[in-house]
Amino acid sequence: MAVVAAGAMLAASSLTSCGLLGEPTDVINVGYQSKTINTVNAGTLMRDRGDFENALKALGASTGRKYRVVWQDFSSGAPLTAQMIASHVDIGSMGDYPLLTNGSKTKKYADAETELVAVTGYSLRGSLNQVVVPATSPATKLTDLVGKRVSTSLGSAGDGMLSTALRRSGIAPGAVHIVNQDPAVGASSIDGHQVDALGQFVPWPQLVVFRNQGRLLYDGGDNNVPTFHGVVVRKQFADRNPGVMAAFMSAMSVTTSYLVANPLPAALRVGKLTGIEPEVVYLYNGPNGLVSFDMTAKRQFADALQQIKGFLVQRGSVARSFDVGAFVNDAYVRRLFGSDYERRRDDLTNPDRLTGDDGLCGQPVGDAPQASELWLAGADHTEAAATPTCLLRHVAAATAKVRAAYTPDTVTATRLFADHATWLVDPAAPPTQRYKPFATQEAADTYRGQHPQTTPISYATAVSLSRSSG
Repeated sequence: MAVVAAGAMLAASSLTSCGLLGEPTDVINVGYQSKTINTVNAGTLMRDRGDFENALKALGASTGRKYRVVWQDFSSGAPLTAQMIASHVDIGSMGDYPLLTNGSKTKKYADAETELVAVTGYSLRGSLNQVVVPATSPATKLTDLVGKRVSTSLGSAGDGMLSTALRRSGIAPGAVHIVNQDPAVGASSIDGHQVDALGQFVPWPQLVVFRNQGRLLYDGGDNNVPTFHGVVVRKQFADRNPGVMAAFMSAMSVTTSYLVANPLPAALRVGKLTGIEPEVVYLYNGPNGLVSFDMTAKRQFADALQQIKGFLVQRGSVARSFDVGAFVNDAYVRRLFGSDYERRRDDLTNPDRLTGDDGLCGQPVGDAPQASELWLAGADHTEAAATPTCLLRHVAAATAKVRAAYTPDTVTATRLFADHATWLVDPAAPPTQRYKPFATQEAADTYRGQHPQTTPISYATAVSLSRSSG
């Protein structure tokens, strides 16, 4: 979907306009990023379901006013922030790095100053940001990128993850040649071998992996810095329209609940709306997915935001005087959840958990670091597997084409596409624990160094042996 034309935005920039019959209509301008799939509960899915419009209709019944939502789709946080500065967007959603840039840049203008009012989705490990290389690349670790060209979007969460990872790996600034590109351009550059790696945010790394254009070199979760996306609003707008803000929060809660309760239909719908393969959407947004959908600001985000601020100050994107604590305003979410707010904020479990019974292995499914999942072509449901080894048995026994198979990393529990994982086999392990998947070759090598009895095995061979062993 293209960004709304400037003239249309100007026409809708004031809160009150005239409806078709001349009645006063309050216009709310909402900016979102359709392809940033962990903001769908404040953007793509909310818009498609009409949850905000429904909440505004209920509000209008009590206020006697008419409301109209103008949705504006952006490719990244920077142009969205520019439109908030111009007061052409009232509410917007974006990632943590752009959020702080948004807060710092808008603070200069009384009518544009923003505040962070809710979280859409998060990963405490930071696994929403990753580095991928072409499938044929000889690189197995970050140090192999020295002297190479790496695509990222400067000032984004992907850029911050990449910079932190390079520093942690002892790579000197400038030793890697950074190419500033939009995510879609970077993904094309990887496919065309115009760059040697891509460091980006959700969903681009795994989109490249799923399309067989690249493989995972580095999981941003290894930085151990939480990452999240959230919602900002112009303070002037929020202060003048508390009823609209309450309606938005209520709508966001309804959309989030739907997403958590119906992850597969939601993934199919988001895939259709965005052009992103549903299998990739489901990797992030499905049960035990890379994203935990929760509107509360976790305590762990405070330190992460300070780290992000330090990085952005160095980049010149955020003023050193910017007060991160004052930027975060959880009052609207507190009001929404009432006495249950603190319990929700302190709960760090993914609300969408993979459970069930594994008939092939004869075990219950529920242990998140082990639970795996199979999605067959033509099926309106998935099959749960108790362990990665059990998943291989399900794949081997499948009577239909495998649409996607998901399994957690052996050490970090990061959700992976099973056919793109690096596998080891441990002959001494119990029968249902024998095969071990890893996100990267480097992770598998590290594990093998600690467990010398393990040996490498290809996914196809592991499936074949699972078929013959039953």
